[in-house]
Amino acid sequence: MAVRIRLARHGAKKKPFYRIVVADSESPRDGRYLEKVGTYNPLREPAEVTLKTDRVQYWLQQGAVPTDTVRSILKTQGVSAGPAQ
Repeated sequence: MAVRIRLARHGAKKKPFYRIVVADSESPRDGRYLEKVGTYNPLREPAEVTLKTDRVQYWLQQGAVPTDTVRSILKTQGVSAGPAQ
């Protein structure tokens, strides 16, 4: 089972709000996930991000691979996302 750290979209039309989740790579974008590790609100200025950094680090150590967008969010928050793939 390949595990990814990715965004799950919530919110109304034209008002996106994202959860940062750990999910199986074959699960649908807004489908089942293993754990919610944070949120991302791009409508705020600057964008509002909350993270459970200890849980993000745990999943990265377990081999979870962040998507490009999540990798950049982690980088701006100062969380090491590991080598680029």
